[in-house]
Amino acid sequence: MLTPACFPSLRGYHMASRTDDRRQLSDEQWFLIEDLFAWTPPSRAGGRPPVPPRAVLESLLWLLRNGGRWQDLPKDGPSESTCRRRLRDWTEQGILTEVWSRLIELAEELGQVDWEHLIADGTFCRAKKGDLWSAAAAREPVRPSWC
Repeated sequence: MLTPACFPSLRGYHMASRTDDRRQLSDEQWFLIEDLFAWTPPSRAGGRPPVPPRAVLESLLWLLRNGGRWQDLPKDGPSESTCRRRLRDWTEQGILTEVWSRLIELAEELGQVDWEHLIADGTFCRAKKGDLWSAAAAREPVRPSWC
């Protein structure tokens, strides 16, 4: 029988399923940050109802956790344009920074943070080009390690 395990390139697909409805945040975590997101329930006046902020945040966290692309967002979640717009707005308002600090405090209180082992991911950092010190270092002869 063929399963995803038979194909090495497909092994991780069970983790990043677009139809996976697992929550990224627990109810306790959401309770801590819920007050940061302004949201009014849909009115009877008509029009398209606004997407609840938790659904958008869950989709953004899904993207971060699974390394997906915008077009890979789960089918049952909010649209790509809604997620992009809310991400922009929440970033400009500083909401995501506050969310991060509150959730880190909770993790620290629960003993889930080990401050001795921190990792900075440089994937999204801009690489400097043309610095003088790097050009000089590139011109210097490198002594082979086997000498």
